[in-house]
Amino acid sequence: MKAASGPRVGRPITIDAATTPRRLVLRTVLAGRRYVIPAAVLAVLHQLGEGLVPVVMGLAIDRALATGDLGQLVFWIVLLAVDFTVLSLSYRFGSRIGEYGLQVVQHQLRGKVTDRLLDPAGDASTAGRLPGEALSVATSDVNRLSFALMLAVYPVGQLAAVIFAGIVLLVLCWPLGIAVLVGAPLMLLLLDRAGGPLRRRSESEQELAAAASGRAADLVTGYRVLRGLRAERIAAERYRRVSREALDGTLHARRAFGGYVGTMSGVSTIFVAAIAVAAGLFALNGSLSVGGLITIVGLTQFILSPLRSIAGNAGPIWAAAQASAARVLAVLTAPPMPHGSRTAERPGATAPVSFAGVSSGPVRELDLRVEAGEFVGVRATGGQADVLVALLAARRPPERGELRYGGIALADYRPEAIRAELLVAPHAADLFEGTVLDNLELGEADSDRADRVLAQAGAADLMEVLPDGHRTAVGEAGARLSGGQRQRVALARALAQDAPVLVLHDPTTAVDSVTEAEIARQVRDARNGRTTIVITNSPAWMSACDRVIEVAS
Repeated sequence: MKAASGPRVGRPITIDAATTPRRLVLRTVLAGRRYVIPAAVLAVLHQLGEGLVPVVMGLAIDRALATGDLGQLVFWIVLLAVDFTVLSLSYRFGSRIGEYGLQVVQHQLRGKVTDRLLDPAGDASTAGRLPGEALSVATSDVNRLSFALMLAVYPVGQLAAVIFAGIVLLVLCWPLGIAVLVGAPLMLLLLDRAGGPLRRRSESEQELAAAASGRAADLVTGYRVLRGLRAERIAAERYRRVSREALDGTLHARRAFGGYVGTMSGVSTIFVAAIAVAAGLFALNGSLSVGGLITIVGLTQFILSPLRSIAGNAGPIWAAAQASAARVLAVLTAPPMPHGSRTAERPGATAPVSFAGVSSGPVRELDLRVEAGEFVGVRATGGQADVLVALLAARRPPERGELRYGGIALADYRPEAIRAELLVAPHAADLFEGTVLDNLELGEADSDRADRVLAQAGAADLMEVLPDGHRTAVGEAGARLSGGQRQRVALARALAQDAPVLVLHDPTTAVDSVTEAEIARQVRDARNGRTTIVITNSPAWMSACDRVIEVAS
């Protein structure tokens, strides 16, 4: 399954074994250069326009007000109006272009991460991680990494403003110009050095937040099992502990951020105040005109904003981007799960499924064989059921033993071959945004077949209840349907594929027992001659099976 590729950018983001977090941040910025460059040019025009305001006002004072020349006054007022127009339009369109480039590169990065996470060969970086952690990398970390593009837009304009102010000051009073041109780079060097501890705090904060997100997703997924074990309080307490650690990490990182920004803002304020005081002294001894003094005071007030922005934004954004880049790299450079050669072709529809001494997590030394055409129930605990589903879906290799399909190790099949034969329908199967027919992947021409599989899944009444029947939009993740309706549509989707081997995991937990028994009977009839494995503890499904296999604890 491949994520859709977005608009082409200036350069694709390449990842290899030698890529470091810093290099990934730089490559991310370069990937959006076709948007970053014009946005940066417009940002420079905006900042230069802002810097010209006190210059034009100072010249107007010296050449119009001091001389009483009305023509000069009109000229400088018109020039000031043109300047405001240019700086306003430059900011507006520069921000739009930069934001669009940010979204394009963010899409490219998210596509790379999701492609890797959904790779049929598996992803060793997800081993031992909760699902929410992978989601955090694909969302939060990708957002922070791609936001590094803004470092090539706004800070560039702000730096241009500082340089422009230094040149003007150099012309008006060279000691002040040298102070700005030398002092500003020293401040930027101090900013980079001070950002080291902040980078470490930011990385720790993101790891703790991802752990809390993963624990929350795991808690919600297994809530039904937890209720059955009466372990809600213990699970909630564990989540509170992880959440508290994430909160403490965030607070520590925010304190570091506040201290960092406060220190740099204080240094920049003292720097600019010193320049203003020095300008006043030069004006007192006659080295500066009134207009020159106004220009210098205005420029010192103006450059305070870009200096503070560079100090307060560039460092934290760079630190957060590097921390997120490290987490993104952990996914993109992770090796595949340890599988075999994966060269076996499809064995045909009559192949048996067997576990030969398989051990993985809570599943220990499992031996079982499901013959072709059997309808078999597998009774397992919540943790064992999750592992069995992951093993059958080839998302997790056995620690010991071998899982075979048609006498060949499942790990030796090509991903596309095994997907065509063995379909695993997980318990938490989300629906896609679209209509009921879109989710069944049948299309308008197969509405009769849709009616049939919906009836087999106990969802025949949906066509009467839903306002537009097959064409009813289910919403994102099926949000417009009830839990039972979503579950039955997902079951109908699995039945519609008519796979030689179908694995169902707790397919009807959101329906009543009478409806569940009827669905189990209809699915058994619909799957006649096909192999079906139902992993559940439901008595209704167990009674419909040819036989039931108990997984030892």
